[in-house]
Amino acid sequence: MNKTYLKYIKAGFFMVATFANISCNDTFLDEELTTRRGSAYYDTEAGIQSLVVGTYNQVLSVPFSTEMQFSTTNYGTDEFHVGGDASNGTWNNYDGGLKSIVTVSNANTVAADAAWNTYYIGIGLANQIIKSATEITSTNNAIKKTALGEGYFFRGFNYLKLVRQYGGVPIKLTVSTSVELEFTRATADKVYAQIIDDLTKAYELLDNTGASPAKVTKDAAAHYLAKAYLSRASEINDAWNTSTKAADLAKVVSLSDEVIARHPLATNFGDIWAYNKPNGANESLSELILSAQFTGDLTATNFNFNHLVFTARYDDMPYMQRDLTGMRPYSRLAPTYFTYDVFDQVNDSRFWKSFRTKHRTNKGSGKYVNGDLGIMYVINSPSDTRFTKTKYVDEIVYSKTKKTIPSVFVAHASDGKSLLTDVRFPSLSKHFDGARLAINETRGTRDEILARSAETYLMAAEAKIRLANLGQGSFDAALPYINAVRKRAAYKAGEDRSFYTDGAAAYVVSALVPNPDLNSYMTENSYYESNNIATTSEATALEIQSASNLPAQDVAVINKLGYTSTYDKLLCLVLNERTRELCGEFHRWEDLSRTKTLVARAKAYNPEAVTYIKDYHVLRPIPQTFLDAIYSNGSALSPAQKQAMQNAGY
Repeated sequence: MNKTYLKYIKAGFFMVATFANISCNDTFLDEELTTRRGSAYYDTEAGIQSLVVGTYNQVLSVPFSTEMQFSTTNYGTDEFHVGGDASNGTWNNYDGGLKSIVTVSNANTVAADAAWNTYYIGIGLANQIIKSATEITSTNNAIKKTALGEGYFFRGFNYLKLVRQYGGVPIKLTVSTSVELEFTRATADKVYAQIIDDLTKAYELLDNTGASPAKVTKDAAAHYLAKAYLSRASEINDAWNTSTKAADLAKVVSLSDEVIARHPLATNFGDIWAYNKPNGANESLSELILSAQFTGDLTATNFNFNHLVFTARYDDMPYMQRDLTGMRPYSRLAPTYFTYDVFDQVNDSRFWKSFRTKHRTNKGSGKYVNGDLGIMYVINSPSDTRFTKTKYVDEIVYSKTKKTIPSVFVAHASDGKSLLTDVRFPSLSKHFDGARLAINETRGTRDEILARSAETYLMAAEAKIRLANLGQGSFDAALPYINAVRKRAAYKAGEDRSFYTDGAAAYVVSALVPNPDLNSYMTENSYYESNNIATTSEATALEIQSASNLPAQDVAVINKLGYTSTYDKLLCLVLNERTRELCGEFHRWEDLSRTKTLVARAKAYNPEAVTYIKDYHVLRPIPQTFLDAIYSNGSALSPAQKQAMQNAGY
């Protein structure tokens, strides 16, 4: 989708729900409303295409404009826990506030029905696209193939989100022309059948001539169709998926291979996150399959919110103040020790290219001047015995300037303290946006990656592991797919391991044009200090040679979780690899839910979730607003009927 179309989104979206014919028959004045279009507009090619544009916004971009996306996909997992702000902490903690009406902490709290409503609005729009594109008398492929394929994709995409969050949900495949109150929940297997039917139609109708990743293409449909098959074959559906499991997994592999062939991985993992201007090179890499599009046009209806939420406080530390390149630190999500320790910090570049571990001083005084190293996070090995304290103030010397560093935080120290309790942590910088217009600006313009082929590799690997568990092939057959992403992650010969970049680099194109002294962005990480090794430029190796000989980081997780079977160990490996590759990319809760590993992993690694999480938390509560609104046989549901429709445990 060309970003210039985004200015039409607001009209394109609201016209679906808002139709008006106003006449004043009882007065001398009849007026014709010309600022709104009626439903007949969607009988035209222009109307259908306008509707598609609006649906791109609603389905792909709107979720990133609020706190809904991270609350429902990143919180409450092994990767992240509550940072310095608990506005949506109940989504992480699984406490008494997580129910059919979520207990409100403040105006930022995500309601129980936020995701539900968002996805069903998208389904309503998709239904209108499908109806209009099917019924129109036209031979235009832009309508009969592309728009129709997009409609099926959007519907399948939204139902996939719904079933992975809630299990079975009502299926609505027609356009509503009046108020409807009677709905029943379809079973999960029926929902998956509908998803697969929709995404298969999208796959058959679409081609790859569109401007990927801005447009839904055949490959995007293939990626999500593979994801639907993999999800249907996962543990959460084991009560009914036996007859489809093997065929589903074979389809995951074939579809993934097809997508991988057309979407080669970026040469350097860091290239994906090297955002230096809106619509820059990193937003059109061949690896990217589909992205949510955002624009710098301030008349747009939605902006990307997620540069705020993974950002730790830095502006309250000595010699520091808030600046554009440090982001506005909402401090919602902090990494857990699982996220620190699951990486091979010496050989795997992905942690050092995903997290900011150094900040320059930008409020220097006395012995410190702007540009000195002001904050450093040492993310060291659990076996490292160098450090006696978790926090050092003006004690550790920076080798380049021979000055002490004002604030140093250590992941593993002998004082028994933790970064989890001090809520100091390196910020995940995958979503950082230095092109914003002001230091406190919440509106971000950076695109959000929805699908990239590194994930497609890992879906194929998981399918191979599952097929081996069914007696079809070997566990080692998964390793070429896993090793493809691990090979890219390894350091290359001559690579400067201390080099760091993130989306703050885009500050040079900001209309704010910040003072270079008011800048905490540092193009250096703490690789050498954390690993206690001298400068090196040798290549590293990460490939796994055998399913029976896994990396030490994975063995540590396997032992902590008590896995003994080859299948459980290899599934653990691929879930760990998904963290190393996809950390903070809005997949984790649904991956742990569908594999039924959520409870064990959250208990093992998430300090706030461990007390309250229960087995039933693998599904979300059906929103009370929905239960209170619907009818059965012409009457509002009784309390017993509402409880019967609710997910167990809520």
